[in-house]
Amino acid sequence: MEIKTNRLLMIPCTPESYKTFSGTYKMGPHIEMHLDELKNNIELKGWGVWFVINQDPNSVIGDAGFKGKPNDQKVVEIGYGINPDAQNNGFATEAVNGIKDWAFASGKVNKIVAECSLENIASIRVLEKLGMRRTFSKEGFIYWELPHKVL
Repeated sequence: MEIKTNRLLMIPCTPESYKTFSGTYKMGPHIEMHLDELKNNIELKGWGVWFVINQDPNSVIGDAGFKGKPNDQKVVEIGYGINPDAQNNGFATEAVNGIKDWAFASGKVNKIVAECSLENIASIRVLEKLGMRRTFSKEGFIYWELPHKVL
């Protein structure tokens, strides 16, 4: 299982991929938490963290993914982070666009949601480029949604 975009390759976080990339990528606590959840529920594969790999020069530059499986209303929340030295190159937008397309193609998702800090201008730009719509703001955060467009 993988997602390819023009410049990126994304691989779901599994114990195997974690071992492969642990020496070259700083793992945040969300990755350990996903691996623990994956041990108890293999159906979470793909619905958690995906490693974002720049195909040229073939290095992990961040992670993107979902905060769990879609709920009963077929809604899933996205999250992402790109290493500071790889930011401002469109990688976050490209990565999130790739996982968004994967989620909608799965048939298990009708809407994608996200949240970001009111002060996170870069993340706001990413979500706007993806066509996500602001739904409301609360306690320093903006909440976003993107319904699946049925053709």
